[in-house]
Amino acid sequence: MATGERTDLAEFLATLSPADWDAPSLCEGWRLRDVVAHVISYEDLSAVGVLRRFARGRFSPGAVNEIGVAEYAVEPDGLLALLRQRLRPRGFTSLGGGRIALLDGLIHHQDIRRALGRPREVPPDRLLEALRMSLGASPLRSKGRVRGLRLIADDVDFTAGEGLEVRGPGEPLLMAVAGRRGVVDELTGAGQPLLARRIGP
Repeated sequence: MATGERTDLAEFLATLSPADWDAPSLCEGWRLRDVVAHVISYEDLSAVGVLRRFARGRFSPGAVNEIGVAEYAVEPDGLLALLRQRLRPRGFTSLGGGRIALLDGLIHHQDIRRALGRPREVPPDRLLEALRMSLGASPLRSKGRVRGLRLIADDVDFTAGEGLEVRGPGEPLLMAVAGRRGVVDELTGAGQPLLARRIGP
């Protein structure tokens, strides 16, 4: 699934204009090219390499990610070539059977597509797996965001949590769990306003 997601992302990136690559993404402060650099920036790192990068970034997730983006600050054609060479996860992103690569790749694929207003139908098996992983993925810091909420996807078989209901399609539900602004309006339920407040404007 991770390889399929990266393949789909690479095919989509090949359709972008030079201006698209410099457009802002849903990741605050990152252009589309920065998101792609991030997707591949952990690919050649072992667990020890990841630890060293975290040490360089003083264990601040934002700073650590910026180091990786800076290391892959190449032109779009070069980024696309690097992604195509890394369709099958390896190194750190292959841990958990490629689950890291799948979750990271799917969310960032949507960060790019949503920013450009070019939606797609996410394959249901990938979406369901990503939803299941999102609640336990520490980099997403989702636990506080969804505390006291019952999340229900109405297009895939996903329900999680207890409390006020938040319901909607799985893709915006995933993006909201990941803390992306501008997606909560696509969800409904008594818990929707609370989730919106936790994500922020």
